[in-house]
Amino acid sequence: MTKKITLACAICSSRNYTTSKNVSTQASRMEVRKYCKTCGQHTLHRETK
Repeated sequence: MTKKITLACAICSSRNYTTSKNVSTQASRMEVRKYCKTCGQHTLHRETK
């Protein structure tokens, strides 16, 4: 089952991206390096609740 999740910047906490993930294969929270418009650089983005 896929679930829609929101990714937030680890530095400024702005919620920039939405994506989907398969809950049955990925139980842990997703962490991806993406570009943050607010910070102006590539930062770590984590899955939010």
